Amino acid sequence: MNELVRGLTNLRSLRAAVRELTLEQAENALEKLQTAIEEKRTNEAELIKAETERKERLVKYKELMEKEGITPEELREIFGTTTVSTRAKRAPRPAKYAFIDENGEHKTWTGQGRTPRPIQNALNKGKSLSDFEI
Repeated sequence: MNELVRGLTNLRSLRAAVRELTLEQAENALEKLQTAIEEKRTNEAELIKAETERKERLVKYKELMEKEGITPEELREIFGTTTVSTRAKRAPRPAKYAFIDENGEHKTWTGQGRTPRPIQNALNKGKSLSDFEI
């Protein structure tokens, strides 16, 4: 994808690519690119319009609240305070396997994630994972 963007935004790359195409192929590509650009313009215009309408509605509601004498605190009382539920952090998994690393340090592994290199090397040499169980 990065190469495509780089090719489309670099004039030298575009010229080199167009040299390899027939005139008909180049015009067909241009037409498709113009269609895609027009669709993107339309989509962005719709998003801007929707956001503008939303902001206008908010201003209208604010003015209506002020006219009726409703305060934001009263709305908070009605709707209640919204709290973001925080997920309880789970306890770390206990270690299942013990091994000695390249530096001679005693290490442990839970059995999840990537297999530590010393264990993987031993497994490749024919050892069993049960040989490392705690």
